[in-house]
Amino acid sequence: MARICSLLSLFWLLTGQILAQSLSKQADRQFDQLAYAQAVDLYEKALTTSTALSDAERRAAKAKLGYSYHQMHDTKNAERVYRDLMTDGELPAEYSQSYLYYAQALASNGKYKEAQAMYDKYTKVQSADSRGPKFSKLYRDVTPLTNNANSYRVEFLKLNTRKAEFSPMLYKGGLVFVSTGEPNGIKRVFKWNSSPFLDLYYQPEEKEIQATASRVGGSVPKKRVQKTNLIRPLGSDDYTAQTPNDSKTVGFFGGTNINAGSDYTEEAISESDRFSRTLNTKYHEGPATFSKDGSRIIFTRNNFNNGKYRKSSDGINKLKLYTATQSNGYWSEVEELPFNSDEYSTGHPTLSPDNKLLYFVSDRPGGFGGTDIYVAKYENGKWSEPINLGKDVNTTGNEMFPFADEKGNLYVASDGQPGLGGLDMFYVLLTDDGLHAKGIRNLGAPLNSAQDDFGIVTDADRKSGYFSSNRKNGGADDDVYRFTREGAMYPCRELMVKVVDADSKEPLAEATVSVDAGKGSDKQVKTDAGGLMRVCLDADSDFRFLASREGYTDNKIGFSTRDFSDDQPSLLEIPLSKPKEGLMSGKLRGIVRNQTDKKPIAGVKVVLTSECDSTSQEAITGDDGSYEFTVQPGCDYSLEAIKDSMGTTGVRIAKNATETPDLTMFKKGDVIKIDNIYYDLNKSTIRPDAALELDKVAALMAKYPAMKIEMRSHTDSRATAKYNNTLSTNRAKAAVAYLKKKGVSAKRMVAKGYGETELLNKCKDGVDCPEEEHQQNRRTEIKILTLE
Repeated sequence: MARICSLLSLFWLLTGQILAQSLSKQADRQFDQLAYAQAVDLYEKALTTSTALSDAERRAAKAKLGYSYHQMHDTKNAERVYRDLMTDGELPAEYSQSYLYYAQALASNGKYKEAQAMYDKYTKVQSADSRGPKFSKLYRDVTPLTNNANSYRVEFLKLNTRKAEFSPMLYKGGLVFVSTGEPNGIKRVFKWNSSPFLDLYYQPEEKEIQATASRVGGSVPKKRVQKTNLIRPLGSDDYTAQTPNDSKTVGFFGGTNINAGSDYTEEAISESDRFSRTLNTKYHEGPATFSKDGSRIIFTRNNFNNGKYRKSSDGINKLKLYTATQSNGYWSEVEELPFNSDEYSTGHPTLSPDNKLLYFVSDRPGGFGGTDIYVAKYENGKWSEPINLGKDVNTTGNEMFPFADEKGNLYVASDGQPGLGGLDMFYVLLTDDGLHAKGIRNLGAPLNSAQDDFGIVTDADRKSGYFSSNRKNGGADDDVYRFTREGAMYPCRELMVKVVDADSKEPLAEATVSVDAGKGSDKQVKTDAGGLMRVCLDADSDFRFLASREGYTDNKIGFSTRDFSDDQPSLLEIPLSKPKEGLMSGKLRGIVRNQTDKKPIAGVKVVLTSECDSTSQEAITGDDGSYEFTVQPGCDYSLEAIKDSMGTTGVRIAKNATETPDLTMFKKGDVIKIDNIYYDLNKSTIRPDAALELDKVAALMAKYPAMKIEMRSHTDSRATAKYNNTLSTNRAKAAVAYLKKKGVSAKRMVAKGYGETELLNKCKDGVDCPEEEHQQNRRTEIKILTLE
């Protein structure tokens, strides 16, 4: 009997092992076919059936289960599975992406501190991916993305159902959007997450769209809002005959006699029917865009047209872009756009206001990773080869759902740019031709939340609009929201101002700083014991700062918040000089010094030119490097120094000056620090305030036409050395590119980045430093390579 029991126990043990392994293999097959919903059920059963799976098999099953939940946007279950996976110890290299997906799940669940720690761990194993340092930095303090939340009112629309509705687009006074409805009673299921296939739907009257207010941050009432029947699913609604009070609107009633009167007798066809009969198929029809007059549509669909269903070489049915035009009230035959491919996906289109630029999403080869934003230009009746919008927008993550408003401003959604979780919506700063990006800004809460937020459509001033989000019910499905701006478009920009002694660089306490925003009233603030004061400035504005302190000469400096691409604090340093005997006494005295060691230079010819009558005076410096001139009060002067194999930037002396700055001369090999050429953290974009200083460099290059320089850029110590080397090189290249636009020959300039190798202070890796000290290291210099 005992032997029989032993045999039965062995039988059930072996049966359990075989069952668990069979379930795991079935799950793997579903996983490989991207059928993640089915894979989830099978992996869960395999992991809970018994302990028959080996440690390696259980780890593999958990990693794939977590990824399946990740792909289904089930962040709570993804967090649960990845947290369990992490208890198995350090993950092998092939599972390194699990750190990233776990961090993303934590962020989407609002656990930013835990997400920061996981991004730090991900950075250690994937140092080449810049997402780790960027997201980790944001999650130390997410308040820059939440401090403008009260400026927007967000409303949940009653048109939403328990299915997905997303990607709204304004069209003929209403909304066209994407939904997983079931037009004509046909139900087809998308394997990815067992949801029905997508089709285009139409809400006829935008003004009749009802909403319930959603509290700031995306939270919603507990009770589910009752649904409305105002939606017309394209292809399953009933049309209403025209009445004498109806206006004749092209696109709402079919037939060739568009100008017919109230006795119109041809077959009526609703706009919803028109979409269904020619555009919607049994496969996905996704986000769409319309020409300005509404006569042309470009939309996303699976690779299915004219009854032909095609797959890529790896067996995947990709997405493509299609177009149709409306003529005499009907949509034409659907045509493919020329840059589609069976081998990669192309979708999510939006047209510029003049219909000449098409922005779209693709995972075509040559991108930065995931899906990128591309732009194509319509010229001579055909579309140009698409251009990648560039690294300022596209990341190793996914950028998608672009939208261009009536002024050509561009919006995108991204999970690769630092955000509050999932997909966040961003405003993209474009070049004048619209073909390249030069910066990107997170829209912040409440437009963004910890869940996926995407598909925005709005006006040029972002006063109102619509967007999609799955923030309701823990990300269960996508819904359409309406928003209204009731305050400033952007939060104020925090600026730290530091007032220092011009000679010693020591901070000056109790200095008065006046902030002039050009609005008729100045704000005055005193510096603290560290010479610092903080002020919050309006975005996209220009300011003048006047610093003054007893015993010092006033100094005025300009600053601009225009085109800033992040929300991190900036530093502005204002030096104050002690007054010296000068123009008021009728005498002008000074010293000519060496750039390198600041020692006096003898035998320099100093030329003083009056701007009153253009007369000039000359003097030769003595052994102490000094010079002296007799001047006429009430005149402006320019001061130059001349000596073989040396140069100088020169000095302009205003008629009301009370001091004369020393003249500094440089020679071959000298390194000259350019004042106020600062960069935003992790950015290489030339800011407006920096452009003013680079203009001075351009003037210096014109003054010495044989001079060649090395443009040297530096970073602070944060992030990896490899990343900082790349960033500093990009900054140097950006400065050289700016000077080239100003007419300086590229042959006269060399761009070189030094990363964090030449810090000016103690702020190396592992040393905790305030922002103003880190800012000192984010600088640009020029080295004189040749002078003659």
